Amino acid sequence: MTDGLLLLHAFPLDSTMWEPQVSALSGKIIVVAPNFPGFGGGTTPPETTEMEAAAAVAEAALTDAGVERAVVCGLSMGGYAALAFWRGNPDRTAGLVLANTRAGADDEAGKDRRRALARRLRQEGSEFLVEDPPPLLSANAPPELWSRVKDIIRAQSAEAIAAASLGMAARPDFTDLLNEIRVPTLVITSTGDTLIPPDASRPLAEAIPGAALETIEGAGHLSSLEAPEAFNRLLRGHLATCGVLSG
Repeated sequence: MTDGLLLLHAFPLDSTMWEPQVSALSGKIIVVAPNFPGFGGGTTPPETTEMEAAAAVAEAALTDAGVERAVVCGLSMGGYAALAFWRGNPDRTAGLVLANTRAGADDEAGKDRRRALARRLRQEGSEFLVEDPPPLLSANAPPELWSRVKDIIRAQSAEAIAAASLGMAARPDFTDLLNEIRVPTLVITSTGDTLIPPDASRPLAEAIPGAALETIEGAGHLSSLEAPEAFNRLLRGHLATCGVLSG
């Protein structure tokens, strides 16, 4: 059986956010990092990119890469898609890494904010989001890292971002399903994350049987980009725990 690592990207970025992980692990394991519909210059997305659709893209990417099972690592929106992938493909899920994410659905106010963002993106384009993005990095993140993040956002179509925003608003609540997860699971959070703070991610580790919780000090929401060495160390360790990476 061919195992690999599946990396699912955050909102409103694309798979290039995983460059530090792809660089560190390529050659050691098959790494698959797909773009969700419309991201990364891909095909036109649907009206709403539901998390199940994102998971379907991920499944197809694994199949195209010849990977039968994968440790599925998702950050933020990618974490929502990772849970959808596990639910639909438990036999292809060798393990989970849920980073800077949560299991619950948005409340009504949160859904309204995502819908309003989608409307504005479709009316104005995405430059306003590039110039004033959400707090994806910590307060101490260097300007050059912010420039990199903004460049990745700028490369995405407004339509793709809008469709993903609507998909997150429509995502199901996975809270009551967490105790059914039977694969090794690592939950990663970071102390500088104000979008999904540690208190919002911790319940994942508490509800998933045997899950491990790790906190990266100082990093913001995009912990894999802001603290790649710490993130990669945790990722390698979990890949070894799942039996898909040695050494």
